[in-house]
Amino acid sequence: MKSTRTPASGNAKTHLGLMEAEYRALLEAAPDAMVVINQGGQIVLLNVQAEKQFGYRRDELLGQQVTNIIPEGFAERLVSDGLRSAEDALAQQIGTGIELTARRKDRSEFPIELMLSPLKNAEGTLVTSAIRNISVRHTAEALLLRKMEELKSSNEELAQFAYIASHDLQEPLRMVSSYTTLLARRYKGKLDSDADEFIGFAVDGANRMQRLIQDLLAYSRVGSAVARLSETSSESALERTLFNLRGAIEASGALVTHDPLPAVFANELQLTQLFQNLVGNALKYRRAEVTAVHIAAIPDGEARWMFSVQDNGLGIDSQYFDRIFGMFQRLHKREEFDGTGIGLAICKKIVERHGSNISVESQLGQGSTFRFSLARSKNNDLGDLKAPAANR
Repeated sequence: MKSTRTPASGNAKTHLGLMEAEYRALLEAAPDAMVVINQGGQIVLLNVQAEKQFGYRRDELLGQQVTNIIPEGFAERLVSDGLRSAEDALAQQIGTGIELTARRKDRSEFPIELMLSPLKNAEGTLVTSAIRNISVRHTAEALLLRKMEELKSSNEELAQFAYIASHDLQEPLRMVSSYTTLLARRYKGKLDSDADEFIGFAVDGANRMQRLIQDLLAYSRVGSAVARLSETSSESALERTLFNLRGAIEASGALVTHDPLPAVFANELQLTQLFQNLVGNALKYRRAEVTAVHIAAIPDGEARWMFSVQDNGLGIDSQYFDRIFGMFQRLHKREEFDGTGIGLAICKKIVERHGSNISVESQLGQGSTFRFSLARSKNNDLGDLKAPAANR
């Protein structure tokens, strides 16, 4: 009786044939051009996307050298350079995206991203190459880069214009302010009441314009200057702030306290200005009772410190939380509180320059708390810092 069983070798060939058919089907289903190359650099398989992308018929590419379609850089990644084995050469690049230039049948060239993966069979190691046309991406990247350069140039020109304009305005304005003040002192009561009032308006307007220009200069400096960040003692920055504000603190009878404050990675001058604006605001927008301001810092994750400046002043309605950080935003009449409405905008820009955001929590009549975070420095130990201090 003859056996009807299929020989083992026949099963193996059938299995290999099925695997090859499935692999070909996978290649055809791929959205990118797929090209399979042997170690000699010859193309042994490709899909329809490769035909479309390179402009060849399938039979024109099979058996041809891959250098016909990727002339530079690819072949060197497939074969040994005499110092390494072919396996070492492959292992160095497989699994990483490679950007090269490909060539169509009509000799036109286009940028591609290449991904390589090994395929071992009975004949040795083949390399499957996924080839993606990245022309659109390159165009978009070039456009984005150009727009970023244009925006950077525009911002620099605008900042420079603001600085120069503000700086050049100060000299003639000082002259106006000086002479109107002289008029007010010399002729007050010697002219009629309307003249006194008009001169007073002129003096007040000139003084307000001077303060506005000075604040604009401060704002433009934050925006245009390169903030050199270094290890900075936030406690020392606050002490300089309190020294600068000592007149206002004494006049208001305010009690300013702080916890031990850490060393941070910051720009020392800008940090001092940040504290000065926030503490100065607390002194300005105070209630009738004793003004209390407290500055603290707590860990904010492993990389930053969260600072808070808390006061018991007038407070802010929640609907104005975002508005107060804009330019020229005032919540009170000029007759009630002096100022230009730029102080908190400067705070916002300083904090953003340090890679963070500033926020406020407040209730009307209950005071406000401003929060911002700064990067930790190498020295994060608070143990050797002195106990909370008070300034009055």
